[in-house]
Amino acid sequence: MSPGRTTAAALALAALLPASHATPLLRCEVTYAGSTQVVEARVVDDPYPVPSVDVSGRFRFKAVMVGQGERVDHIALYAYLDTHRQPILVQEAKYLPPFRTGAAPYPLTGEQHLYAGPVERELLYQCTLEGVAP
Repeated sequence: MSPGRTTAAALALAALLPASHATPLLRCEVTYAGSTQVVEARVVDDPYPVPSVDVSGRFRFKAVMVGQGERVDHIALYAYLDTHRQPILVQEAKYLPPFRTGAAPYPLTGEQHLYAGPVERELLYQCTLEGVAP
């Protein structure tokens, strides 16, 4: 094979192989009234434009992973009670490095139980983190 063909073949093969490091992914399962939804967050450099997610019209949940590329500087989780006037912050949780590295997901938060509102409505969530580079 000529050098040009060898290089082209190597590049084609490299494109088919998975990357050595996965992109960090935060995946949270959020449950209210027996209904579960998945909220995913990727690394962002600016946390402010990240929207919160409606949870059955009762709560709002926001997951933010701040960093650059494969580096995670911090993770912030926000849970709000959604009222007629405005959302009310119920919990803010912040996680700082070092984070466990590797492609396999691992439990970051454990199962969280939050209670809010006049009848103490219950919001459950748990988050896993994966793909953090060493």
